[in-house]
Parts: sequence; C-alpha cells; structure tokens
Amino acid sequence: MSNSPDFTTRRRVLAAAGALASISLVNGRVAFAQPKLGRVVYGQGSIDPFFAAGYVALKKGYFGEGGLEVEYLNSQSGPRTNQLLAAGQIAFGATAATAAPALTLAGKPATLVFGFDRKLTYANVIVRREDFESGKIKSLKDLAGKRVGATQPQSSTWLMALYLMQKAGVADKVDIRPLGDLATMLGALKTGSVSASMATMSMMEQAQQEGWGVPIFDATTESSWNEFMGGDVPGIAALTLQDTIQKRPEVVQAFVTALVRAQDFISANSAAAVTDAIYDDYLNAFPRAAIEKTLGVYKETVFLKDNIITQDAYDRMTAIMGDGRQFSNDEIKTVPYDRCVNMSFVRRARGL
Repeated sequence: MSNSPDFTTRRRVLAAAGALASISLVNGRVAFAQPKLGRVVYGQGSIDPFFAAGYVALKKGYFGEGGLEVEYLNSQSGPRTNQLLAAGQIAFGATAATAAPALTLAGKPATLVFGFDRKLTYANVIVRREDFESGKIKSLKDLAGKRVGATQPQSSTWLMALYLMQKAGVADKVDIRPLGDLATMLGALKTGSVSASMATMSMMEQAQQEGWGVPIFDATTESSWNEFMGGDVPGIAALTLQDTIQKRPEVVQAFVTALVRAQDFISANSAAAVTDAIYDDYLNAFPRAAIEKTLGVYKETVFLKDNIITQDAYDRMTAIMGDGRQFSNDEIKTVPYDRCVNMSFVRRARGL
C-alpha cells in the first residue's frame, strides 16, 4: 500500500517535530538535550548566602543541563535536613558538615560530596550595641550568667556556641537557648530575649546596618579564626546517604558537577553579579547591600574555590565534635575521613 502525499507530509512534519523536541537553546547556541536522570529533592538547611553555589546552580539551570530535575526545599535547620535525608525524603542536603559523621554514628551512613567553605561562617557571636557600648558585654567571657541563642540542640550553631564558650572558660555559666531558625535568633537578640546570639555573616551585617548589633567574635577575620580553630574547618557541605552513592552514582555526579559549575561562576564574577543572579529568588529577606557585602567577603576568604574538603580540615571539625561536646572521642574514631568524605565526584567534575 502506497502512502498518500498528505500522509507522507504529515509524517515528515511529525518526525521533524520529534527531532526538534530533543534540541534546545543554551546561551543562544543549539544544544541537544541531556539524558534524563530523574527527579531528586535537594534541601538546604536555611536561607543564607553561604549556600550561594546551590542557588546559582538552581537559577542558572546547571542541574537541568546535566539531566537532573532538582526540586529545592528550604529545610529550615540542620537537624531537620538530617532527618529528611535519613528518612529518604530528600536525596541531597546542604547543611553543617558535621552532619555526615553524626548521621553515620546514628546508623544512617552519610557522605560529604561537596565543600562550600573553609570556615564555619555561622560561628560569629553578636550582642546588642547598647550592651557593648555600656561595657556590659565586650567579650565572650562577659557572657557568663547570660543566655546565648542558637538554632536547635545538637545543631552546628549550638555546637559552636558550646565550643566557643568552653574556649572562653565560661561554658558552665552560659545558658545556650535553642530558638529555631536564623531569623528567630536575630529577633530574639534584638528584643532582649537573649543577651547574645550565634550569627551568620549576613545576620551580623544586617544587625550592624540596622544600627543595633555588634559582633564580639567575628570568625571571618583570619586572626580570630586561627586563634580558635588553627586552620581550615568545613562549615557547610553537601551530603547524601552512602546508599545513594552506591545505587545512583551517575545522579550524584550530575548533582556535584552542577554545584562545581556554580562555584566556578561565583569565582569568575563579582559579588554584585552573583547577587544580581540569586537575590530576588532566594535571598530577598535580607537587605540587598548586606548580601552583596557578605558575598564579597565569602568570595575572598570563605568559599572553597576547588570545593575539596581535605582530611586536615575534616579532622579539625571532628575534634570540635569530640571531647564529649557532641560525641565521645571513641565514637569520633569510628567516623574517619575515608568513611564520611568522598571527593571523587568533585575531582571528576574538575578533571583532576
């Protein structure tokens, strides 16, 4: 049976349409669609510019270009991020790097696959200007007998509050109060519910710009950081369950490659350009000037340009977690670097 001219024409049009469906424009150039790897949920533990690589990867479409459909979730805190990851409700999380050894010790083996930074950017402590200028609170030692805000018990901000208070010799005299998310912490300090609060740099900048807050410990300065920490310590990292790495390594690779591309965009562009890219969609709860200034500092002194968490940095982090603060030293020995860190996906994305 021969095809009619009309049928043949329709068939050619449909074939052409099918071919065009697999082609898209990327930056004005024709690009063939990447193989689909499926959909995953990605949770970030709060809203803050230290997650900039995640925001850039979402905004620029880097996940999709790698064949991965990513649903973004503000999981609101580190402990909640860990709970969602352990329950399989998210495939990837970005939160404190302490999450991987903590989850592993809890019976849900987890692995850090991408490093955002080389400093714990949430390890700052701020107080009200009136208390600082009156001489009431000038240093960490002055917090004896007072309340200090953190997010949740066993969270990264809680751990750093305890660590810094121990270093200052006042840990047994300070009441560390779990307050929820970062915005609640800032509000509690402003209204006087607590005398001091752990703070990210964007929180610190906002309090200073509004004129009521002053830092008494600024972890972004090299001198303060090295005095208390002695070198690089991973603050924020992306992690996934070891089960996901074993069963879906191609998905992990696509996810990490997108974050690597995002970090390269951040490194290659000004703080203003990065702010332009992500502010409206992800960070507009903060003053724009505070975000741009924070990103400028992070680009220069905080972000890991190669995204590789080293063993030395990891060991400093687990030392902070040990000594009974979060775990015993014997427990920490069971979660060494090789068990909880896998940088092969970053290295592959960077051609290393």
